[in-house]
Amino acid sequence: MTGALFQIRNVRTPLLELAYLEHGPSDGDPVVLLHGFPYDPRCFDEVAPPLAAAGYRVIVPYLRGYGPTRFLSADTMRSGQQAALGRDLIDLLDALSIGRAALMGFDWGGRAACIVAALWRDRVRCLVAGGGYSIQNIEGSVKPQPPEAEYRLWYQYYFHTPRGREGLAAHRRDFAELLWRLWSPLWQFDSATYAATAPSFDNPDFVEVVIHSYRHRFGYAPGDPGLEELERALAKRPSIAAPTIALWGAADGVVKAPNPDPDAGFFSGRYECRLLAGIGHNIPQEAPKATAAALLELLGA
Repeated sequence: MTGALFQIRNVRTPLLELAYLEHGPSDGDPVVLLHGFPYDPRCFDEVAPPLAAAGYRVIVPYLRGYGPTRFLSADTMRSGQQAALGRDLIDLLDALSIGRAALMGFDWGGRAACIVAALWRDRVRCLVAGGGYSIQNIEGSVKPQPPEAEYRLWYQYYFHTPRGREGLAAHRRDFAELLWRLWSPLWQFDSATYAATAPSFDNPDFVEVVIHSYRHRFGYAPGDPGLEELERALAKRPSIAAPTIALWGAADGVVKAPNPDPDAGFFSGRYECRLLAGIGHNIPQEAPKATAAALLELLGA
């Protein structure tokens, strides 16, 4: 991984002291890059510099439960549900006085980006969606998938158990590194690359947020009561109007790339699906040039 020039900053939202990396000029048009589980902002180290060099202000937040981001109150539910991630993103935009931004996210970050693009349409200039439309169909999650898909989700079922919670708490760094290898089987990352991200999993809320995320999405844990209205809106699977490029890793070890693409019906504006040969789950870190190029293409249009 090449070195990236950035500043670590903090901003206070209604619920979080939210840490983020910032690249580029402070007066540039904003681009927000959103990581997933189990990653952190360093996965964008090679995506942000070309965007910053083109004059964009690049914001890369640590999601709730990661790195230096902290909850303001011990009484706040450590929710990892999709509505919480979307709410955090809109709160970040508000706290930074960003009216409208380009978004790129994958995994959890892709879900947050899709949620804001769907429900706060005027706030999103364009979207690069790693893994396509990722707003969860929680009601439909009870229906078993084909075995080929089910076995890839073993870690989620593990997290549904007390043993899984204890295992993640005791071995969080080893667990995340295993998932990196399983989900990106062709990516030859070195120990230094993983070591740059691993401390983010030492966040005191990491385990609780992660466990809640995977239990809630299958209906095995209640959500934050303050987010029920937002979850009801997401249950309708709202469409996205922002110009969108969906990026899929053809070698993703957890989510099999679709063929044909099932997501086109969720997008009402410009939409294109791109399959990245040899790329696994961690799209921005494995394919930084393709990720930055997709954003620059949409921004230029």
